[in-house]
Amino acid sequence: EEETPLQIRLDELGKQLSIAALIIVGIVFVTALINQTDPGQLFSQPLVYFDNFKEQITEVFIIAVSLAIAAVPEGLPAVVTITLALGMREMVKRHALIRRLSSVETLGSASVICSDKTGTLTQNEMTAVRMWCDGETFEITGDGYKPEGRFIHEGDRLDFSEHPAVTTTLWAGLLANDALLEESGRNEGQPTYRMVGDPTEGALVVAAAKAALRREEMERTFPRVAENPFDSARKVMSTLHSVKEATPESPFAMGDDIPRFALCVKGAPDVVLSGCSHIQRLNDESAPLSPELRQKVLDANASLSREALRVLAVAYRVFDHQPEPMTPETVEHDLIFIGLIGLIDPARPEVKPAIQHARGASIRTVMITGDFPDTARAIAQNIGLLQSGHTVLPGAALDKMTEAEVREAVQTTDVFARVSPQHKVMIVDALRKTGAVAAMTGDGVNDAPALKRADIGVAMGITGTDVAKESADMVLTDDNYASIVAAVEQGRIIYSNIRKFVFFLLSSNVAEIMIIFLATLAGVPTPLTAIQLLWLNLITDGAPALALAMEKGDPDVMTHPPRPRDESIVNRSMQLGIVIQTITQTGAVLGAFMLGLLWHLKAGTAMPPDANPLLFIIRYDWRGVDVQTAETMAFVTLSLCELFRAYTVRSERASLFTIGVFSNRYMQYAVGLSLVLLFLVVNVPFLQPIFNTHFLSLTEWSIVVGLSLVPALSEEITKAYLRWRDAQTA
Repeated sequence: EEETPLQIRLDELGKQLSIAALIIVGIVFVTALINQTDPGQLFSQPLVYFDNFKEQITEVFIIAVSLAIAAVPEGLPAVVTITLALGMREMVKRHALIRRLSSVETLGSASVICSDKTGTLTQNEMTAVRMWCDGETFEITGDGYKPEGRFIHEGDRLDFSEHPAVTTTLWAGLLANDALLEESGRNEGQPTYRMVGDPTEGALVVAAAKAALRREEMERTFPRVAENPFDSARKVMSTLHSVKEATPESPFAMGDDIPRFALCVKGAPDVVLSGCSHIQRLNDESAPLSPELRQKVLDANASLSREALRVLAVAYRVFDHQPEPMTPETVEHDLIFIGLIGLIDPARPEVKPAIQHARGASIRTVMITGDFPDTARAIAQNIGLLQSGHTVLPGAALDKMTEAEVREAVQTTDVFARVSPQHKVMIVDALRKTGAVAAMTGDGVNDAPALKRADIGVAMGITGTDVAKESADMVLTDDNYASIVAAVEQGRIIYSNIRKFVFFLLSSNVAEIMIIFLATLAGVPTPLTAIQLLWLNLITDGAPALALAMEKGDPDVMTHPPRPRDESIVNRSMQLGIVIQTITQTGAVLGAFMLGLLWHLKAGTAMPPDANPLLFIIRYDWRGVDVQTAETMAFVTLSLCELFRAYTVRSERASLFTIGVFSNRYMQYAVGLSLVLLFLVVNVPFLQPIFNTHFLSLTEWSIVVGLSLVPALSEEITKAYLRWRDAQTA
């Protein structure tokens, strides 16, 4: 797979560090070589000089190579990959399946979520709750897919014989339908049901069942012989049925005249109505569709839409022969309008708080739906999506806009209604051109271009097609908007964790370089041996860095705006932290080392009582002098500095006590293991010669522990300053 943008930036950072480290290592090598050899021997004792030179150059070369290895965080790519992989596993627990590794990083910078309505913001369990026929409104009771409920008219139970147009509406909606209601089992003795097919069509099947109309009987009486399937561009479906067993009392019969074929049409009210020339009256007679009656239908549609109902229109047409060809252009006109059916798809209960959660993170949510603007507006207001001052824009308006106008519109539009898949591409392109990082949802084949074009394409795992899933970067296993927000939060946590261990490793490595560099320039012995440097890089740095990858995230991770997509991982606040940590760690380690050297000199009575300790240490000829105690103090101090700091870098802003000292059990394992190994290396006799260590007294342990706490305390002070600065700029 291709490297992610993060991995590319880290590779570039590694190259820059390598070049800088090589330069410093070269200076250290030359300076140490000069300090550890006596040029005067070249003339007085040349053989001794070359013997010493060969020995010294080998020792200095090994230290220089070890420093170069320690300076470059070669484990960083591996830790990044592990962190991304662990993050993907965590996202699966949150119902988000990541198909591309780079998407984990991109999620952390998402600023806009473009979400479909049905099934994502809502429960995708459509229920017919209202009907309108010839100026009269009828309520439908019952919930879900259970075929139990009543039809209510003016407060009383509906008598279907008095309003045959209602029956005709239900029959036509049931015939122009591919959904199937099945009994799936029993719960406490009561049957349970499931819907096979589209939930919108399923709502019509259930509504018909509540009126004792069964699909099996309808198919026997009116077998389907041809169809024009639903199309997202036409927004209409029509089916042609042969009339075999109909009677004069059956729907579609014109008195005693029973036609041979009936065309049933359902779809968007405005589209269906545009093909109608007549309207079915309540007494089952048809009348010409006058402009007044047409407006009456439109007003009823608007009224239902304002109640957050999705509205379908139903119409029919009869033929005395089978029309050929069976195309929308040849049959979907001169229709008889029957009625409107209002459907409700309840919002998912977790959606409203998820939208507020995203908004707190400065992530805007945009709803994209095929519903009418009034319906879309009502639903958006109900779930708290529509912000004050923002608008609802129909797809037809997008078609009339220039590219610049679309870019302007997408910044203040929270709801796009009556859109087609092509509009999704326009929306995501416009959002990206405004600098937004956009996530776009989709489930159909026609959504694939928009999913590909988005920064993060999100496909539906339950209702999505294979084409949509293959085109997407992320698949929702529960088709839930809240899972997108959870994935964005996890993406931010992953990126934050990567930044934490990058900061941890870089600050530690830069401190190691400066410790060796300054000691060499001062002419004192090297505080850390080659094997100690390798130990620090492998054990003391490596284990806590892996533990940082398991952090659960800062408590305020979703209160900050999305990070800029082109922001360097080593930003200004991290640069400040690296400088502070380099100074404090270098000072603490060199302080411990100098104290060790001072005690060494005093123990040997080599220093006059009135001498300046620092100047005497620097000017003293240390060639050939064994300073194991001082080196051990420096080694232990730096080890403890990094282990104590591992706790403080667990958050970029929050204090250690806010996130909890022991909240990451992996950090306890990593630090505990490192401390045990450090204790063994310092105190086990047969390991001491290997690691060039020495027993430390209680006083010496007190000194190194006290000094090693300084970097951790400085880190907490730095975070307090950053929190204060954030509060001032908020």
